[in-house]
Amino acid sequence: MSFLSGLAAKDVLVIGAGTSGKAVANFLKDKVQSVSFLDEKVSNIEGFQVVSEVSSSSKYEIAIVSPGWRKDHEFIGVLKSTGTQVISELDFAWRVKEELAPNQKWVAITGTNGKTTTVQMLENILKSANVNAVACGNVGFPAISAVVDKSNYEILALELSSFQIDWSELPTYEAISVLNIAEDHIDWHETFANYAQAKLKLLNKTKCAVLNLADPEIVLRTASWNGKKVFFGLDTPQSGEIGLVEELLVDRAFVVSSESAEVIAELSDIHPMVPHNVANAMAAAGIALALGVPHPVVKEGLASFKLDHHRLELVKELNGINWVNDSKATNPHAALAALGSHTSNIWIAGGLAKGAKMDALVQKSAKRIKAAILIGTDRELIASALSKFAPEVQIFRLEKVGTAQDLMDAVVSKAMEISAKGDTVLLAPACASMDQFTSYAQRGECFAHSVIKLVK
Repeated sequence: MSFLSGLAAKDVLVIGAGTSGKAVANFLKDKVQSVSFLDEKVSNIEGFQVVSEVSSSSKYEIAIVSPGWRKDHEFIGVLKSTGTQVISELDFAWRVKEELAPNQKWVAITGTNGKTTTVQMLENILKSANVNAVACGNVGFPAISAVVDKSNYEILALELSSFQIDWSELPTYEAISVLNIAEDHIDWHETFANYAQAKLKLLNKTKCAVLNLADPEIVLRTASWNGKKVFFGLDTPQSGEIGLVEELLVDRAFVVSSESAEVIAELSDIHPMVPHNVANAMAAAGIALALGVPHPVVKEGLASFKLDHHRLELVKELNGINWVNDSKATNPHAALAALGSHTSNIWIAGGLAKGAKMDALVQKSAKRIKAAILIGTDRELIASALSKFAPEVQIFRLEKVGTAQDLMDAVVSKAMEISAKGDTVLLAPACASMDQFTSYAQRGECFAHSVIKLVK
């Protein structure tokens, strides 16, 4: 009996009513006996029963878990004690893929920062190669939706969060990339070691890994892995690596011999041409080359790629001042890259730190911060780090009075007062947004709207 036919007479519980949970439920609703949601915050979803808790009397044969739920959540334990089979959303998508699209190939990209950009770069390269591929997973298009889409994708380029990887056991990947590992989501994983271990769990599911040579955590923690390691970095590449030679991205890993080298692209093909984005391009190129895409096509895909909104997005340039939206910088590592892309920053930061510390970020960026405008729940973590490592930086704390848009109007007005020619007013919060905004996207949109309205 196939996996799907075996579900036909079963009562299924979908844990989490977010994007991926709803995608799973919509796929299953006409294929199983019943589908219900378990969610502590959502009480009503049209066409489905929603429960806010489970007990020992609950009767579900299978539960499919959205990745944000912790493994030690009491409801997960209750379900397992009742004999419910608990499977992750990603593993469920893989089981369906094995049945409905057995020839479909998966590749995966993870990292603390840059994974969305990199997976979108990879998608663009594959499309340039006339490969029917799509970026999916944590990028907003759930894996199950991509598997069953009528487009019949040949390759799924999956952006995977640490949560998704930690929950997943089944998928195997043609190649994977780990971009970087820095402190993030400690509130979920409890320790940095657990977080790093989750990211590197992908190594057990592939024979080829494209890895960041500049990240000591990656180099150290992958030392004993025996698969094909392709390191990338911003220095001259050694045999088996991808790197820079003057103005060229050069491949010495996917070539005919250890002495050979092939040009992947020119630096001028990468937009914006900042160090962390060049590294993203190398990782995307490495995965594409592992899949057999020719070097000239990789160049074409990189050159035609444009960054998504809220990622180092230049909103306006006026009177020598740049206004840049990097609302996607939701952790210190991402904010460090954003601050490093400009020399004199009016830094807008704050929100929910998710257990992350700010000291290293400020210590490394101190010379690039002219002033800081701080908002949100954990802004004092940033203020404390600034006082310690950049005491000369002027700090402005703004409260939310009124709407999210009102708050950002006040932020932009303050930035206008203190910025001067040569400055970059940079929204790179180093924190999640959900204390004062609905998402990082809304936060970025509010910033852009305020800039367009007020900066004249």
